[in-house]
Amino acid sequence: MPLLWLIVILLPLALAPWLTLAGHLSGQAHWKRMRLYLTVAPWPALLAGILWPDALPATALWPGAEWGDTGSLGRTLLLFTATLWSLAGLYAGQRLQSEPRPGPFCGFWLLALTGNLLLIIAADAISFYIGFTLMSLAAYGLVIQPRTPSARRAGRLYLQLAVLGEMLLYGGLMLRLHETGGASAFNDWHNIAVQPLTAALLLVGFGLKAGFWPLHLWLPQAHPVAPPAASAVLSGAMLKAGFLGLWQFLPVQSDVLSVWSPWLLAAGFTGAFYAALVGLLTTKAKTALAFSSVSQMGYLLIIVALAWRFPEERAAWATLLGLYAVHHGLAKGSLFLGAGLAAAGSLSRGLWLVLWLPALALAGLPLTSGAAAKVELKSLLGETSWEAGIALLSVGSLCTALVVMRALYLMRPAPHGMPTAATQTSPVFLLALASVVLPWSWPPLREAHWYSFSLENLFALIWPLGLAAVIAWSWQRTLGRVPTVLQQLPSPGPILSLRLHRWLRGGLGASLTASTAGRQRRWRHWERRWNRFWQQEPVLLSAWISGLLLLLGWLWL
Repeated sequence: MPLLWLIVILLPLALAPWLTLAGHLSGQAHWKRMRLYLTVAPWPALLAGILWPDALPATALWPGAEWGDTGSLGRTLLLFTATLWSLAGLYAGQRLQSEPRPGPFCGFWLLALTGNLLLIIAADAISFYIGFTLMSLAAYGLVIQPRTPSARRAGRLYLQLAVLGEMLLYGGLMLRLHETGGASAFNDWHNIAVQPLTAALLLVGFGLKAGFWPLHLWLPQAHPVAPPAASAVLSGAMLKAGFLGLWQFLPVQSDVLSVWSPWLLAAGFTGAFYAALVGLLTTKAKTALAFSSVSQMGYLLIIVALAWRFPEERAAWATLLGLYAVHHGLAKGSLFLGAGLAAAGSLSRGLWLVLWLPALALAGLPLTSGAAAKVELKSLLGETSWEAGIALLSVGSLCTALVVMRALYLMRPAPHGMPTAATQTSPVFLLALASVVLPWSWPPLREAHWYSFSLENLFALIWPLGLAAVIAWSWQRTLGRVPTVLQQLPSPGPILSLRLHRWLRGGLGASLTASTAGRQRRWRHWERRWNRFWQQEPVLLSAWISGLLLLLGWLWL
């Protein structure tokens, strides 16, 4: 049974090159097979999460490699991640019929899935880093899939920050390995102190992927242009990888992290409020949902910071982190898929009404997973010396309710919508329904769910929703739209990305060109011939070449 962990990684990895190269084939049967493969690729991971076999030592790859020994948090994230990727793959597979060249999308999709699953089942830091890097770089291909100018701009910003994050993580990984005497197992790392520089590198490196404020610049730019299924897994699953990295790489008890925790709590609450309010000024549903994701990542940062502040309750914080990640991931997955149907004019009124469940669940709607998660967070806060955070959480629920109401208003169905296939509507419906089913069927949520039925908790959960409804109604009756001056506020992310791009081409690039003009022309000539030969897949091909070179190097050693 431990070999099941190997199948979890090998199945999507083996399907990736085949679907990439076979993407040019046409025919109804071939398209249905591609949709099937995208749907079933995460199923071994789902099976492993249910059966949870013994850990698989993989020391033949590198010393200390082990997959599967990740505890209850890893099992929770694996079950949720496999479910979300499978349903999003079913949705994405239906849209492949209208894609002129679906091969690259399938390849990047399966590579990102492989990396996402590997980092979750990794019990050592090197396996985690390889999976994290594979997922982060492959997600670039998902962002630029539409190949529009806005998609290229968002992809450039995403890639710049992804590469920066990988550099910081690599430096932090090397320093952490030095601190632990070369040990790479997370079970060893949790009991070894961390130095401030190492902690800072890991915090910023993982934070760039997690997308919490103020490291969120790529997120509002990437989601509006990425395909709906890509946005669902980017926001629902991939953002959580950054928090899992912080949880695994950094120790349980640390004087450094304890001192930093108040600042991280301030950053978490700032992001929760600021991002939600900025989302109110947008005119696109997916942009509003993107800022909502930044806001929700603030709450996950709060949980991690509180775990560092009060390490004696680490087990309870780990459970809450898993609950909040699953709750947000499934709810946001359904909303992004629904936004894709709304943009295509095929969102029915009935399904739009169903989407109010996951949307308001993010704000703590009673009888949903959001209510149980927020009550559990408030309960743990009440047991600490930082009870002031309970009032701030209620204000945060108000901000969340406002931004999701704004997103659903922008997603309202067209008068005469187009029909759509059940393979697209069923994933949206199932993910939306999970917000109501989970509290009754999932034991870790059930106790908090029952506790949320008290009059005190019901009032604390309902008043932010009621006040948000009054504010939204008043806004619609008085203004009716966002003022133009607020819609045109500059975004720092694209501006910084463009300046860096121009500096590299005009400043640093010009000085290098002057000294190596002849050689650069020759290399540029061969580079253009290479790109024309491989058409639009040089990035994907380069990833496979790099992987083969690493494999050859391992075999040689």
